[in-house]
Amino acid sequence: MAAIDVRRLRPSQLCRLLNSAGEVLSERQLHRHRTRAGFRIGDATHIDLFRYVAWLVEVRHTPRPETDGDPYESLKERARARNAALSLAGRDIGELPVVVNPERKARAEGDFRFFCESYFPFTFHLPWSPDHLKVIAKIEQAVLRGGLFAMAMPRGSGKTSICECACVWAVLHGHRDFVCLVGSDEGHAMDMLESIKTELDGNELLLEDFPEVSFPIQCLDGIANRCSGQLYKGERTHIGWTAREIVLPTIPGSKASGAIIKVAGITGRIRGMKYKRADGRSARPSLVVIDDPQTDESARSISQCATRESILAGAVLGLAGPGKKIAGVMPCTVIRPGDMADNILSRDKHPEWNGERTKMVYSFPANEKLWAKYAEIRAEGLRAERGLTEATAFYEAHRQAMDEGAVVAWPERHNHDELSAVQHAMNLRLQDERAFWAEYQNEPLPEDDAPQDDLTADQIAAKFNRLRRGEVPVGGNHLTMFIDVQQALLFYVVCAWEADFTGYVIDYGTYPDQRRPFFTLRDAQPTLFQMAKGAGLEGMIYAGMEALTASCLAREWRRDDGAMMRIERCLIDANWGNSTDVVYQFCRQSAHSSVVMPSHGRFVGASSIPFSEYRRKLGDRLGHNWRIPSVHGKRAVRHVVFDTNYWKSFIYARLAVPMGDRGCLSLFGDNANAHRLLAEHLTAEYRVKTEGRGRTVDEWKLRPSAVDNHWFDCLVGCAVAASMQGATLPEMNAKSAGAKPRLRLSDLQRSRR
Repeated sequence: MAAIDVRRLRPSQLCRLLNSAGEVLSERQLHRHRTRAGFRIGDATHIDLFRYVAWLVEVRHTPRPETDGDPYESLKERARARNAALSLAGRDIGELPVVVNPERKARAEGDFRFFCESYFPFTFHLPWSPDHLKVIAKIEQAVLRGGLFAMAMPRGSGKTSICECACVWAVLHGHRDFVCLVGSDEGHAMDMLESIKTELDGNELLLEDFPEVSFPIQCLDGIANRCSGQLYKGERTHIGWTAREIVLPTIPGSKASGAIIKVAGITGRIRGMKYKRADGRSARPSLVVIDDPQTDESARSISQCATRESILAGAVLGLAGPGKKIAGVMPCTVIRPGDMADNILSRDKHPEWNGERTKMVYSFPANEKLWAKYAEIRAEGLRAERGLTEATAFYEAHRQAMDEGAVVAWPERHNHDELSAVQHAMNLRLQDERAFWAEYQNEPLPEDDAPQDDLTADQIAAKFNRLRRGEVPVGGNHLTMFIDVQQALLFYVVCAWEADFTGYVIDYGTYPDQRRPFFTLRDAQPTLFQMAKGAGLEGMIYAGMEALTASCLAREWRRDDGAMMRIERCLIDANWGNSTDVVYQFCRQSAHSSVVMPSHGRFVGASSIPFSEYRRKLGDRLGHNWRIPSVHGKRAVRHVVFDTNYWKSFIYARLAVPMGDRGCLSLFGDNANAHRLLAEHLTAEYRVKTEGRGRTVDEWKLRPSAVDNHWFDCLVGCAVAASMQGATLPEMNAKSAGAKPRLRLSDLQRSRR
């Protein structure tokens, strides 16, 4: 018989070939042959049988080598052929199982609710609530016909599980060929993808009706390295199974062939997401699922909320590519008023998202006295480690009266030790009122965690004076400026001051200008490096300071009465280690050297020696919690050192002064929204009263949730510069008047005469 290339034969062909060759073996011979081939003896899987048949055909029907050839080379060739046959046998998944229930599969194609109930009975084992049915209908519409849908449901309502099932439903039935999962970060999205992978690999109901998808996945046995070599009827399936993406197998006749599910974090790399198929065509996402796109930290940051909203509107909704609309589903939770989720759910601000806000309780019980008694019994039972037994017994005895007036969204939702959803909801409310309204009602209570004497960002942003930007009020006698040096940007603030420290913020910004209302130092575009291409770190900082001072210090600022003014003092932060030398160099060489001066803020805590106890040295200039040391060392430029803790408290005191009173600090313009980012910088720190050395001091610390505080530093520096130019509070003058006069040597000599 001629040689047979078993690598080109399918299992059925090998079996027919073996039968036609008349291979009839006894049980002992069969076991002997299988042992020689290296296969285990016992109940063989279909892959073992395939390997054995391939080996047997290769051994029995390969012609013997010619006697004049090299026997060793012939042996190697037979071994190579056998190994190739075994490799081919292991890579081909064989015939697909038949569909168990075609009617169920066909009905689930157009009915998302039926799909969830039929294939995920352990996930959705409780009856649906009316809110669930409303959300399911919206998701079905978004997947089948397109559109955007945002939903806020109570914590634990299964909104993430519903969205994961929507992804599976969309790709299995061919409704969407590329689904993108977006989370608050990439790790969050990868967790969702892992849940989907578990269902595709281990859900037996999906295997019954979608063998063209689940069977090739199960043949991988969880080993991702097998993906590249997997075959079906001799053709590659091009399956993908990694931590960041799933590519469903390419099977002829399958509606899910080549469908893709990829993940990304909302602040990560989203733009340009695409996938190159085996046939050379590029696929772009057609459905995006954005699960809880904000964190507790980002929800409390105005700039982070705005950044994520802009990413959502630009990068995420533009994933489908030019000229195409993407379908989107976004389950979310409102954490604080005005956060990203709260804005997206608002149909006034974002009508395109068709926001739906559901609650756990739509109407609370009317009998408050009985529930107050219940709260006392519950608290006493928990304190005595008796649990909820007594409270539940009290509720059971008065259930009808206590449930009166209550309307809950999901009556079946309660714990095993609770009698009803009403009791469950009230227990959650008693446990943590603020968390209940945010997590379960999607109506978070206003933030009031700041000390009573501290200002909120809303209060600061609303303190405007209706002056035009850059306009100096008629009482302004001094103009000061401060520049905060960072690696990517220069932050600056310009203030006008009256003699009694009534202040006006007349301008602020960055160099280079960001040209957008919300940004952070981390995502700055453009940066100093882009403005000074080819320059090193010191060179780009120097060029930035030169351009910024040229535009501000050379400018004449118009006052209300028509007088033109210039900035009298500009302080530049020299604390950042990499910029200290270049700041001093710039102040020496600047065309405005008489105006600019390096500055150093010093943390003076309660245990530190205060500036008032500083021992003056020859050539020093002392002021109110600031000093200008005499020039010494290699830096032949005078600089100012000031107490940051004192001056930050000073700025907060000025911001707290009501409009119209002396010593008030206000912002230009008449739109609070224009100053939201500035207000966030000014509230980025909090103060802690500390005692030491017989005095009490406010020590300022950066909030854990804060991102940037650079304009706060700039405003503090402007106040220090104003003090250097002679501005002072009336109470400061009173203290100076009550102090003992300084004695001069000439006065002592005259008194002796």
